[in-house]
Order: sequence, then structure tokens, then C-alpha cells
Amino acid sequence: MKHTICAKRSLTLSKTLFYPKNYLVSSAIIDTTNADIQAQATLLKDDDCVATIQNCFAFVRDEIPHCWDIRDQARANVVTLTAVEVLHHKTGLCYAKSHLLAALLRANDIPTALCYQRFIIDPEQPEKGSFLHGLNAVWLEAGTHYSEGWYRLDARGNKPGVNAQFHPPQEQLAYDTTHTLEGIFPDYYTEPLACVVDKLRKHNDIFELSEDLPDQALVQS
Repeated sequence: MKHTICAKRSLTLSKTLFYPKNYLVSSAIIDTTNADIQAQATLLKDDDCVATIQNCFAFVRDEIPHCWDIRDQARANVVTLTAVEVLHHKTGLCYAKSHLLAALLRANDIPTALCYQRFIIDPEQPEKGSFLHGLNAVWLEAGTHYSEGWYRLDARGNKPGVNAQFHPPQEQLAYDTTHTLEGIFPDYYTEPLACVVDKLRKHNDIFELSEDLPDQALVQS
């Protein structure tokens, strides 16, 4: 499945009603109270907030392989969902990796949301269906080079043709939406979408899951 690398672009993110505590909560899936999550978060913590984000982002992007990128390895054929599962198994799909990144950042008191893009399986044959891609956003207070607001980051994992970075105020995600039926959900979620949880719990084999990926109609702002 091929998508174009997202071009770097400046973000002017709309400000929504924002309650920081909502994006710091711990839950069964994003468990910031787990001892292993807290230990890893402490290792990645820096005195500078943006540096902490960079450290956590790089760890999940580079040290936790995307299952599909290592699908020829036995350890890849496990469907992880929770942040703890991803940390323990050291692998996950984009959705699961976004849960781990949210847990590490929230454990470091950085408001972190879950975000979603929707892609067409085959842009030339849109009737074949679509699927969701999971990523994150962090809330930053105004800095020297960027204004207060949400900034998206995608820890899917880089590879040839994919080069996601976090350099606010520039956005550089793993994939760009190019088809008229593709897009990014405008909302910032505190918890994963129900369809994501359902599909990741339904399957215990990544090859089965690849034929039944989470999907939901694109929400318009």
C-alpha cells in the first residue's frame, strides 16, 4: 500500500475548548500508572518539554517496530493494543504505537491526544474500501517559534518512503492524504475510537487483521 510522504507545512491549528486534565488521564489502554511505563517515561524525560516530546517520539518511532515492517519475524505476529502490551512486546501497529506514545507523554505531564487519518485501500478503486491510520497530537504552550495549540506527530516508524518528524511548527507526518475520499479527523481524542479497540481485540494475528482494519466515516469539522 503506497502513500505519498506528507510535505512539510506550517500549522495554524484551531483552538478548541481545551481541558488539559482530560488529555493526561490514565486508562486501561493508556495506562500511565504502570510501573514499566513510568520507568520508561522517566528515562525519556528532559527538563525541556519539547525535548521530552522528541525523546518519547523517537523512542516509539525508532525502537518499537511497526508489526508490518518486521512481519517476517515471529515476534511481529502479535496484535498489541494497550500501551503496556506494546512496551512489553516491543512492536505494534500504528494504533497501538500511538497508545504507547500517549502513555509516555502523559506520564511526563504532557497533554496528548489520539488522532486519525482515513485512507483509501486502492485510490484507483475506491470501492475496495478504506481504513484508519492512528497518530498523536500534543498540546504546546506558546514558544519562541510556535504558537499555543495542538501539534500532530506520527510515530508509525520510518522506512524508505516514510519520514515522519516532529519539528513544530512544521508538520511532517508519515503519510499525506491525496484522494478526495481521504482526510484527517479534525478532533483530538482522549481515548481510542471504539472501532480501533474492537478490531485489535477481535484478531490475534496481524495478517488476519490486515484484511479487517479499523474504519470509520470521516468526521467533518
